[in-house]
Amino acid sequence: MSQQRRFFALFILIFLLVLLDYGGLDLSRSLDDRAGDALMRQHVATRTASPDIVVIDIDQKSLEQLNEVAGSWPWPRAIHAEMIDILAAQHPRAIVFDILFNEPDTFRPDSDALLRDTALAHDSLYFPYVLLGDGQPTRFASLPAETGIVARPGAPASAGAPLLLPSVLPPKAWRGGLINFDADHDGIGRHYLVDSVVNGWMIPSMPARVARDLGWAVPTMSRLRLNWTPLHQHVSFGDLYLDANREQPQRPRDEFAGKIVVIGTAAPGLMDLRPTPLSQTYPGVEILASALDNLQKGNWLTGPDRLYFAPLALLLCALLWLGFARGVNTLWLGVGLALATLAAFAAMWLALDINRYWSLTGAIGWAWTYFWLAALLAYLGERARREQAVQLFGRFLDKRVVRDLVESGQIDSRSGASSRQVSVLFSDIRGFTSLSETRPPEEIVNLLNRYFSRQVEVIFRHGGTLDKFIGDAIMAFWGAPVDDPHHAEHAVAAALEMSRELEAFKRELAEQGVDFDIGIGIHSGPAVVGFIGAQARLDYTAIGDTVNLASRIEGETKGVARVLVSEATRDACDGRFGFVERGLHHVKGRGQPVRLFEPHAIDSNEKDTSA
Repeated sequence: MSQQRRFFALFILIFLLVLLDYGGLDLSRSLDDRAGDALMRQHVATRTASPDIVVIDIDQKSLEQLNEVAGSWPWPRAIHAEMIDILAAQHPRAIVFDILFNEPDTFRPDSDALLRDTALAHDSLYFPYVLLGDGQPTRFASLPAETGIVARPGAPASAGAPLLLPSVLPPKAWRGGLINFDADHDGIGRHYLVDSVVNGWMIPSMPARVARDLGWAVPTMSRLRLNWTPLHQHVSFGDLYLDANREQPQRPRDEFAGKIVVIGTAAPGLMDLRPTPLSQTYPGVEILASALDNLQKGNWLTGPDRLYFAPLALLLCALLWLGFARGVNTLWLGVGLALATLAAFAAMWLALDINRYWSLTGAIGWAWTYFWLAALLAYLGERARREQAVQLFGRFLDKRVVRDLVESGQIDSRSGASSRQVSVLFSDIRGFTSLSETRPPEEIVNLLNRYFSRQVEVIFRHGGTLDKFIGDAIMAFWGAPVDDPHHAEHAVAAALEMSRELEAFKRELAEQGVDFDIGIGIHSGPAVVGFIGAQARLDYTAIGDTVNLASRIEGETKGVARVLVSEATRDACDGRFGFVERGLHHVKGRGQPVRLFEPHAIDSNEKDTSA
């Protein structure tokens, strides 16, 4: 499968996963939620809590302060009755309890009686109830109108649900609403109930009930996403209670005038701490206060469902697919996606400023998923291509350097044949035919292998490319696949070392009575270089007149010199070697004679003898 098809197949896979995700599996919902929580924790510092909402906090300090007066928790209901009187004297707009009064105090019935009488004596008191998951249902039709539970059209009169009601109080005082903790799929509370509909009956939440009574706008949705604020003003229950019972109270007498007072607990031991985006142990009373704050200001968070961001995820993945398929650099694609990610988070932040919540992170997450998988495919494809190039060029170049050349991009197996300036070397063994007639075939093969190994090492050492072995001849060239502006110098240097290597080899064979010589011809000029051949068998080779002339020059060495080079090669060496002119030679395929030279190494102060 081609690389482009792999990228497309990956896109199709991600496309289907995105459809499943936003279609109901919610694979990326947690990513959306966690990113939204992180932004919310930072954004909350830019907001202010409503000064009209005050929390009377039954904190740890209050439990310790009232231990002698009220004993351990739960306190006698008379303590709460006294607090109602203390607060009501300042004429707050509402006194909202976040404490359940569903079980009578059998040991202190007079205390319960005092709370009942106090509750009936004051308006604007709100007491909570809780909708349970199971238990004995209470018929809605039997409940007093004060609960705010109303039947919708067509609701059955027999409908009911298990409720924890403020049964300690007389039904006339059951003004209130639900305070159920509304956890999301991961247990985090990001919303608050507005109204809960059970069997056609609408049960208001505490914030919705208070809001309606105070004339605030209430959304028609069943739950609202909280737009969190910093903590509201907290007043210690114990401080307020003890100060009010002084002969001369020190606190202002209008401290709670016109306020909405929420009475609840933040003491760790009273188990009303909930996980929210702001904290894993966030006071439940503060969640209620935040919901009231949002309804008062009308600034709860709204926004489209996650489903509407699926096209963004698909668009980003499609753009990445096109980028990878067209060979755009992976680094640039990553930079582009990083900028898109920053833009998405900036948009989410700005959306919070206008009370909007955008679930962009899941779409960005899918784009990064495609990017990393496609980058892995690109890496694996590139590594396979490089390994293929190493295997291909390892037949022609020194394997010790070919991998570095491939890694650096200097040679590429995908490159087509092209015209290059090269120097071509042919080397042939003189007297090989007679030698092979007098020696066993096994000995001849061993001899050739040893000779070729030494000569190829020389070629590789000088950066040459081994083209092929032609019987007992060697063809090599310089200037491809790696560009080499000094290809002629390197070819001549290799030829001179090949001559010296031959002498060393012959000395090793002297005891065996083996004697042979070689001829080397070099010509420099243009040639077509690349993978040439049939589809099933390609060879990296050079073709053209330059190759033919180099072969003809090698044929002219017999009886003249071991190494001969053309005038073009001599001129390209730029004085690095000395050259002895060996006259004009008529070669096959050439109308004009060719001037040939024998190279030799020179000292730095020696002049070219052919000049």
